[in-house]
Amino acid sequence: MYKEIVVDVGQEQTVVAVLEDGSLMEVYLEHEMNKRVLGNIYKGIVENVLPGMQAAFVDIGLERNAFLYVDEAINFPTSTDMSIRDVVKEGQELLVQVIKEPLGTKGARVTTKITLPGRFIVLMPTVDYVGVSRRIEDENERERLKELANEVKYDSMGVIVRTVAEGAGYAELKRDFDTLATLWQKISAVASETVAPQIVHKDLELVQRMVRDILTEDVNRMLINSREIRDRILEYVEIAQPEFKNKVFYQEGDFLEKYNINSQIRQALRRKVWLKNGAYIVIDQMEALTAIDVNTGKFVGKDNLKETVFETNLQAVTEIVRQLRLRNIGGIIVIDFIDMKESEHKQMVLAALEKELKKDRTKTSIMGITQLGLVEMTRKKTRQGLESILMSDCPYCDGKGKVLTDENIVLNIKRKIRECASRTIQSTIVVKVHPQIANFLEEDQEVIEKLENEINKKIIIKDEKSFHLEDVELITT
Repeated sequence: MYKEIVVDVGQEQTVVAVLEDGSLMEVYLEHEMNKRVLGNIYKGIVENVLPGMQAAFVDIGLERNAFLYVDEAINFPTSTDMSIRDVVKEGQELLVQVIKEPLGTKGARVTTKITLPGRFIVLMPTVDYVGVSRRIEDENERERLKELANEVKYDSMGVIVRTVAEGAGYAELKRDFDTLATLWQKISAVASETVAPQIVHKDLELVQRMVRDILTEDVNRMLINSREIRDRILEYVEIAQPEFKNKVFYQEGDFLEKYNINSQIRQALRRKVWLKNGAYIVIDQMEALTAIDVNTGKFVGKDNLKETVFETNLQAVTEIVRQLRLRNIGGIIVIDFIDMKESEHKQMVLAALEKELKKDRTKTSIMGITQLGLVEMTRKKTRQGLESILMSDCPYCDGKGKVLTDENIVLNIKRKIRECASRTIQSTIVVKVHPQIANFLEEDQEVIEKLENEINKKIIIKDEKSFHLEDVELITT
């Protein structure tokens, strides 16, 4: 697999795309109107304490108050259930970090358990703990890294060793820890002098985060179309990961078109996604749940139905995981694979799904297959999905994606005409409607004449190009 990171720096927007064999797998966008707050640290004020929800609303200076759950407000282990009232009080000042972006009408979700990510470790300055990424599966390596982490840490601060630290030595972890510990001292000093609500630390900009988090050993090259940004990246790489200097290149051009990124983003906003064999998947996103349906479509197979179904499901697995990463779908995910009779086929499809998900940096959990044959899984939701960044609800259908049929629109118009006729002494009713509905009415003059006789008034149909399909306006003359 040839993996590359493409950074397109424009005047209004920066796009970071992760390509695997030319296919867009992940995309990150940042512009002035869409500055992220995830990872930022704020000094906030507790506005409301809600015992019924075991949470509190915290004013951190954003448009909407942040949400703090009781578990995220406790910095020490406890075996007993504590009330949020025992943890925070209204008017109390807190240092909190955003762990989930504001989504829709919901404010940001925050925690008092501050984390500062580095290249090899994540520093937890308020919790005395040592952990190792679950993605490192070798037990001997896990134990080695845990021992190193205990050696480098001090002052009762916690450390989580990241996946990229596999094979790293004491020097790399020590350098990371010292850098992050110094950063924490600066944050603490700023916080002590800051009047709440106010930001006290902003997470790295998009490109810097991407270098820190996704420029790894399996990346073949990183291309940037800005010399200035390329030079800044090289400065960071020379300090943090000098072995990757030869992976960073400058290249002129519009990467969004050159690497077909815009086209692949547009496809990722569609409900139906075609597979190479002519089958397709349908993705329906809701606020907390995403349903994915697999269909054979144009694919009829070669020999028998079982193999056709199995082959379609296997091909769907790869595209489903790609779409989860590309669209950044989080929350509960239900996949309706085509029904498989063979238990061996079911296990092979599940195994293929688990294998593909290992490429995903975001935490996922497969719950298994339900009695109805549905695969249930979860994917951690931290930042906005691609759809919510690039799209908004349709102002005409309020996000339903459906409109009434012409026949039902006409039935509503007739009812409104009758109501209007019963309230007026005027002899004519002008009906202003969308051109499509006007044509529908004019093609059935018999119905109009019948209605005119019924209400004993003249009906004039007038089309209005600016009208929504369901709009109607009645004027009496």
